Amino acid sequence: MARSVFTLDLGAIRHNARALLRALDGAELWAVVKADGYGHGATDVAGAVLEAGAAMLCVATAPEALALRRAFPSAKVLVMGPTRADEVGVAREAALELVAAAGPIPEGVPVHLKLDTGMGRWGLGELPAPGREVVGLMSHFASADADAAFTELQTTRFLEATAPYSHLTRHLANSAGALRFPKARLDAARCGIALYGISPFGTDPAEDGLRPALRWQSELAHVRLLEPGESTGYGRRFVAARPTWIGLVPVGYADGFRRDLTGTEVIVDGERRRVVGAVSMDVFAVELDRELPPGTPITLLGDGILVEEHARVAKTIGYEIVCGLNTRITRAGREVVE
Repeated sequence: MARSVFTLDLGAIRHNARALLRALDGAELWAVVKADGYGHGATDVAGAVLEAGAAMLCVATAPEALALRRAFPSAKVLVMGPTRADEVGVAREAALELVAAAGPIPEGVPVHLKLDTGMGRWGLGELPAPGREVVGLMSHFASADADAAFTELQTTRFLEATAPYSHLTRHLANSAGALRFPKARLDAARCGIALYGISPFGTDPAEDGLRPALRWQSELAHVRLLEPGESTGYGRRFVAARPTWIGLVPVGYADGFRRDLTGTEVIVDGERRRVVGAVSMDVFAVELDRELPPGTPITLLGDGILVEEHARVAKTIGYEIVCGLNTRITRAGREVVE
């Protein structure tokens, strides 16, 4: 019996892909499905976004790309991260496309040159004249979610540097760029977080017409009454000031429900309840207003509980929350619905 269950809504993934395509207004949607589809399941997500009209799948590593190639023999797949010399031949045989951000340009395989316009990470300082292997030119935004002025500056730098080569496919925008910066949409946009119905701005995804695609559920495993002065969990971080019912949920930071989520809310029997005490490896506690039976359903994500809410409590971003989820069958069940 699973201690918790993740449910992926493919209908929501397709909805989000189509919303992004509408925003892109003619530019191609390149779906970023690295990190196992941001914890949602790369193969399932890839199938849904391709069906919805995505033109490319984007990943970080060659092994991620090879897994997708086995599932989607004819899909276009771009490896965005650094590729070792011994991986180039494998990429060539698998008909992958690679990114060159430093060093020699791989031969015999389609290449996208990456220009550093302000991210200060992977990227060429200057754009060389593209050779015959080069099919695309790209850069990456540093702060499209928060700094419009710098994003406009990066866009200008990229457009100026690539103007002589506008016959090549140019791609710059991420999810935030696609939704907020029309000049950056160009030929294609590499969208990740918005595909999953998570706001790149940390706000309610519905504001941009997005639907969360992941639901996470568990149940109460045990309920107990704390008398005044009694505590629950490591460090006695919650001490009852009055007689208090608490419910124990068999999920913890080993499952991706982080230790710094104390204080966030989950849904217990249809009502929002606060997480109290220290989140342990395999269990956390919620404060109840009454005694409830073991087996009472708990929603950790879904039914209005947003990734963005948990991220604010943990002082992080939604990306980190979902990428840290442990969906392995030894810890959780997994379902896919249409």
